[in-house]
Amino acid sequence: MNLNEAIKSQYGNGVTVLSRRPVAGGDINRAYALELSDGSRIFMKANSRDRENLFISEADSLEAIRSTAAVRTPRVIARGTDEDFSFLLLEYIETGYGDRRSHEMLGRELAGMHRADTSQFVSGGRYGFRNNNYLGSGVQINTAMDSWVDFFRQCRLAPLFEQTASYFSQDERRKSGILLDRLDRYLPEPERPSLLHGDLWGGNYMIDREGNPWLIDPASYVGHAEADLAMTELFGGFSDSFYAAYREAFGIDSGYSDRKDLYNLYHLLKHLKLFGTGYLGPALSVLSRYA
Repeated sequence: MNLNEAIKSQYGNGVTVLSRRPVAGGDINRAYALELSDGSRIFMKANSRDRENLFISEADSLEAIRSTAAVRTPRVIARGTDEDFSFLLLEYIETGYGDRRSHEMLGRELAGMHRADTSQFVSGGRYGFRNNNYLGSGVQINTAMDSWVDFFRQCRLAPLFEQTASYFSQDERRKSGILLDRLDRYLPEPERPSLLHGDLWGGNYMIDREGNPWLIDPASYVGHAEADLAMTELFGGFSDSFYAAYREAFGIDSGYSDRKDLYNLYHLLKHLKLFGTGYLGPALSVLSRYA
């Protein structure tokens, strides 16, 4: 459906868009606050018409997170395509300021999401997701598997090593093969599978005017909770209060600190593929540590 049809389907035939105001919304998509004739305000992401799959994927992840009832995430209103763009309409969240309570809530609520039942999100295995999706603008493979280590090897690290091979020397490519072969020496199978946000850096949560945390812009799949936790440390943006509350609610294994850089190698390789050589040094540092 086009934008006008989407608005009418949700708000009634007489409702129209009065204004479209650009807002901050990331590097990949354009973002707008839409003011409707009935007084409503909604958030719209837009991209080229041929990038509709980005919004199909994001809506699926948002609805998965929302279904756990553990943490706030914007409600999906509608998605579709217009003459020259695709769009995703979401609940509009008024931005506020966080305090210690906000960050403690985020820690507890993320732990609640990590404890939620995952059987509805993947079939034919314990890890993966019901569809492939996107991390940024790059495809993320979510083939169902029963082993977390196999999933992380075959669906996370191996494809990115292949896609970024031109950045590495012959010896570095040899080391990547060694790491993949030895992965079960470093990564344990989790006690339980967890629904992950999948792209949990400091720009992908927000605090509303009441001080409540919301998760936004997910790239969800079912995996080891430590993978989400590790990414919170990759670029910073999470307080000590967040980690203390998460630890109290879910626990953090003593070996996590030895594994977190390996989980984040996936994100460094993805950034290397998307943004270039600025991420090569950090990726090589992790590779040398484990191989």
